This record gives sequence, C-alpha cells and structure tokens, in this order.
Amino acid sequence: MRLKYGTNPQQPFAEAGPLEGASSPFELRNGTPSMINLLDALNAWQLVRELRGALGLPAAASFKHVSPAGAAVATPLDDDLARAYEVEGRELTPAAVAYVRARGADPKCSFGDVVALSDRVDVETAGFLKGVVSDAIIAPGYDSDALKILSAKKGGGFIVLEADPDFIPPERESREVFGVKLVQDRNSVPLTLDVLKDVVCGQVDDDARRDLLLGLISLKYTQSNSMGYASGGQMIGIGAGQQSRVDCTKLAGGKADVWQLGRHPKVLELSFQRGVKRQDRINWRVRYIEGDLTAGETEALGAALDQPLDPLTADEKSEWLSRVDGVSLVSDAFIPFRDNIDHAARHGVRYVAQPGGSNRDAEVEAACREYGMAMVHTGVRLFHH
Repeated sequence: MRLKYGTNPQQPFAEAGPLEGASSPFELRNGTPSMINLLDALNAWQLVRELRGALGLPAAASFKHVSPAGAAVATPLDDDLARAYEVEGRELTPAAVAYVRARGADPKCSFGDVVALSDRVDVETAGFLKGVVSDAIIAPGYDSDALKILSAKKGGGFIVLEADPDFIPPERESREVFGVKLVQDRNSVPLTLDVLKDVVCGQVDDDARRDLLLGLISLKYTQSNSMGYASGGQMIGIGAGQQSRVDCTKLAGGKADVWQLGRHPKVLELSFQRGVKRQDRINWRVRYIEGDLTAGETEALGAALDQPLDPLTADEKSEWLSRVDGVSLVSDAFIPFRDNIDHAARHGVRYVAQPGGSNRDAEVEAACREYGMAMVHTGVRLFHH
C-alpha cells in the first residue's frame, strides 16, 4: 500500500504492507493514510484490543504522535461529565461512551487524533465522530450506514481502517534505523488483574484495580518514560516521552488537574455565543482553567462568551482540587525516588502500580504509607519506543 507520505511531507515515498507470507492486521476502507496515521492506528488498536480482553468492557483510545492522549472503557457518565463532554441527552452506545471518555481526557491534545474502538462502530458512534476534528479511525467493523457517515467526513478524506480481531502478530518484531536492523521479542506478556496481586501496602478495591490495569495497558503503548493518572474507568492525565520520570508525573498531574477542574461549576456554566465552534469552546475552557491568559486572549474569550468573564481564581481552583480523591497512578518502570509520590499526593492519588525493583523501593513505599496510598508491585516493565 502506498502511503500519503512518510513521517514528513518531504519524505514522499512511503509504503506499508504485511510481512512476507503473512496476512495484514487491517483493511483500508477509506482514505490514504500517512506513516504517522498508521503508527498511531496500529498502536491504538493493540491498546483497545488488550483493554477489551482484560476488563471485558468496550474500550477506546485517542492517539496522537504514537501515544494516547486518552484511553477509557465504557463506564457510565455522570451528569457533570456528560455536560463537560457536551453529550447531554445524546444516545451513546457503550463503545461511544468509551471514546467520549477517551477524547475528554485531554481534548486539546486529541485535536486531529486517530480513534481506536474495540467494538463495531454503529450509527450513533459515527454520528458523534462526525462532529469532532479527527484524522482516522480503526475498529473491528462498521455498520454500513456508519461507514457511509465516516467515509464522507473531511470531504471524503477521513481514513477508515478495519482491524482483523483474529490477527496474531509474529513473536518477534524488527525495525531499521540508520542502516541497522534491530530485532526483538514482542512485549507479549499479558496484562491481567493477576499483575496486581502483589499489594505492598494498603488495600486496593475493584474500581482501583480496574483503573490501575487500564493505566498499565495504556502505558504499554505510550512513549517512555511515561506516567499516567486514571479515575472512573478513564485516563485523566498521561505524561509521555520525558527523560525524567518525575517530569512525567508532573506533566500528567497538570493534565489531570485540568480534567478535574473541567467539572468546576464556573467552567460548566461558561456560556458561549452562538456560532463558536466546538473545538474553540474546548480550547477556551482549557485556557480559562489554566488562567494565564494574555491581554489579547482575555479580550477574545470575553468576545466569545455571552456573559461577563468571571475568572476562576487560584483559591477556587485550590479548593476544588483539595476534594479530589481515589485517583490511581501508574508507572511504566520502577519509581526511583519518592518525589514522584510527593507530587502525586497533590492530585488525589490513593493507588499506585509500578514494577518495583528500585534500590529505593523502601523509601517509595514509606512515602505511600505516609500519604495513605496503596501500592502494587507488578514486576513488569513496560518501556515503549
């Protein structure tokens, strides 16, 4: 298959195809993907397929630049979340709910994403996808009317990939870098609830086990180093690709705070002028929460609203975030210093899953006990590059 182009437009030749003698893990149903579109789709499909198998719930992911901006399973939306995600009163199937959650984790980063769904796409789900800015989708099947809706998106250029749910990848994988062929065993260790058996301290309930496993599977397909926060069946903050683990913890924690503040009454009550596009509303809510608006942004946001601009103060944000509790934190490799735990405590973390194996495991465990956190050692490292 000839691709639109490689990683960049100045790399005009690019193609993709199955390994010699093997079948393809997907079929192209519409559009012309680029190299990055396919990398996102193939990683995202593996993530949702593994989530579906591990938790038995429809799963979704929103991918950008080979890492998930969000991932989720189909757990019910409460009224505030439905309002924050702008889906009040909409008929949503479980797969659609999973994607609404996945995209709602970090909607600013999900702009122009690749969508992955573990279940067949129906008309209701396609109808929601029609209204969001996205480049591609991969799923195990499409109802005929759903495929028509998606194939018409982006003037007919929306990329639709149909995954083969029965495809079994080879035991080894390879890539070429600067004239060198690299070969390794696939990271095929299954992530199931069994990896959460070694509870080092505290107690882990069923909801936390679901969120911890969701987080671990999500980070398995996230550029390392990576840390993630999960709550209610969805990722709420992912820190990817940082050289320092605590920087990942801080980055993901900042995103988690923005997500938590998205349900603040002052954010939910922002009322925009008619004609303000959905993505612009999303971006303005994020900037309103972040609060560091320039003079020009303040003027533009005021013009976009049909009400006087009433800033969300630092004290109001602090008071709201002080109520947050029950959040799960996951790490793709061992946590080397307690500073990760100290920072995570600021974001309502009560449960932690990490491989363990650091020389400072005792210090990290002591920090968890100090904050009343439960911690699990999985024994499985999940680096991904």
